[in-house]
Amino acid sequence: MSMTIDARGSDSTAEQLYSLHAIGISCWFGTHLVLDRVSLLMPAGQVMALIGPSGCGKSTFLRSLNRMHELVIGARIAGEVLLDGKDIYAPDVRITDARREIGMVFQRPNPFPAMSIYDNVIAGLKLNGVHASGDEKDDLVEHCLTKAGLWKEVKDRLRAPGGGLSGGQQQRLCIARSLAIKPKVLLMDEPCSALDPTSTRRIEETISELREEVTIVIVTHNMQQAQRVSQNCAFFLAEHGEPGRIVEHGPTDLMFSAPQDPRTFDYVNGRFG
Repeated sequence: MSMTIDARGSDSTAEQLYSLHAIGISCWFGTHLVLDRVSLLMPAGQVMALIGPSGCGKSTFLRSLNRMHELVIGARIAGEVLLDGKDIYAPDVRITDARREIGMVFQRPNPFPAMSIYDNVIAGLKLNGVHASGDEKDDLVEHCLTKAGLWKEVKDRLRAPGGGLSGGQQQRLCIARSLAIKPKVLLMDEPCSALDPTSTRRIEETISELREEVTIVIVTHNMQQAQRVSQNCAFFLAEHGEPGRIVEHGPTDLMFSAPQDPRTFDYVNGRFG
């Protein structure tokens, strides 16, 4: 079923914020168990940072949160992911609906390079059966580019190719594209790892502003970034060939200043990883 969109809605009315709750998530690639019974509540309207060394299952967990793990041939998953109490893996939930509600921004910017900046922003509308008039699309493009911190830089060249932007601008364009379908949750898989410090700062500012209208889950290897942008933090670890698990999670300030597990202390202080 198609739906219409109110491009001005997020400015004129208070948007409901949604929590995301993973319960007993286990993930396999073939017969290899990579995540074992991971449970985590990601509170509404806050930023949850997932930290831990490479290979501990952070990105796999992130991809399980909007059913992208299913895209891998031979991949399996067990457990529940509740968006505002509704399991996105329930038989009556279409995968396209789950991904519309829970958007994703990847490690490397992936705009459609030959498509204009304008068309990049609204690309998800047709794919998700969202109808909008020309004026609504114009308003939506301005709104999303503004939220992504990009409007002032591109407002006079909206018909230029998205692939002609700098790396940092392309990443913000991808954020704007994700916002256009008004997701309840935005997942970010190391969105700044390929960017320069100036672009990283702008993305972090965007993240801080966006949490007023969307719940955010971000994977990052940058401990300073986790401290700057997140309110909550979860530390993943896979030890001695075992599958990834959460060692500890809680408010970010406590995770860095007074962690309960010595492994967390060692990791956030750079002793391994």
